[in-house]
Amino acid sequence: MTISPDPRARPMQAHAALEAATIRAAYAEIRVEFRASPQFVNETLSARLAAPVVVKVESVNPIGSFKGRGTWLSVRDLVARGVASADRPIVVASTGNFGQGVAYAGRAFGVPIVVFADRHANQTKLDRIRRLGATVIAEGEDFDAAREASAVYASAHAAHLLVDGEEPTIATGAATLALELTDAVERGELPRLENVYIPVGNGALIVGVGAWLRSVAPRCRVVGVQSDAAPAMTLSWRARRPIETPTATTRAEGIATRVPVPEALELMDGRVDDMLLVSEEAIEAARVEFGAALGLTVEHAAAASWAGLLADPGRTPGASLVLITGTNVGTR
Repeated sequence: MTISPDPRARPMQAHAALEAATIRAAYAEIRVEFRASPQFVNETLSARLAAPVVVKVESVNPIGSFKGRGTWLSVRDLVARGVASADRPIVVASTGNFGQGVAYAGRAFGVPIVVFADRHANQTKLDRIRRLGATVIAEGEDFDAAREASAVYASAHAAHLLVDGEEPTIATGAATLALELTDAVERGELPRLENVYIPVGNGALIVGVGAWLRSVAPRCRVVGVQSDAAPAMTLSWRARRPIETPTATTRAEGIATRVPVPEALELMDGRVDDMLLVSEEAIEAARVEFGAALGLTVEHAAAASWAGLLADPGRTPGASLVLITGTNVGTR
């Protein structure tokens, strides 16, 4: 694993990467196909909630998920710093969407990509990663076991290990979707957001969204949502320390984290107002309702956003955001 020679450097770099000016500047560097995703008030969901529901669709892009923003910035940054190149691959662990994002950027920048996935990973996603030119290695019984194997491989092959949730530029990219929302509010195109509901896996998405909203819309509640079958990040956030769980057996594979990323937990502090756990049944019901209301395929991790909104006892009156993080439905 590549580490900074100064152990204090990463937190300082991470906080700088999440400043509003840095996020605004980074937005212009993201490939155009990952920017300006659809965002609108959905009448069906608003009627169901009896309050405005803003939907942002982060799946109308080449990889079908929000991951393209942060992975583009991260690979671009690694190449610019000489950390990754045609002779030095990038190694990642992924349940699918993150791997697709890194593979897409790696192909564009001419960097070999090696993606570790667990033996039960969604084969549809893995096939797409291969088509983008990356090497896929199946290792371990779950994502976190694959993540451990990726670190061993990177060390043995002099490759750069890119960890989702640990690298600050990934969160910077995620923050840009919140930038698009608040810019639209300023233009009068959307109502002011009082609550946002973010599916949480390794934490980069909610860290980025929370960082931007703390800067420009501090009254907006930032709420993370997980399945109660994979609650590691929620338990850890509540306890203010990493807590591993024995399993992460949710069908929402994009948020199936068993071992928390400490760096992400640190950056969630002060940027997240609450974390909610919802049942697998609630996620499935939300996926069906969400998809029907929008006429879109919605993956289980994305459906956690709507399930969390429906289950939140602390919701502030006014408009709420639900986020379609991806449409790559798993096979678990």
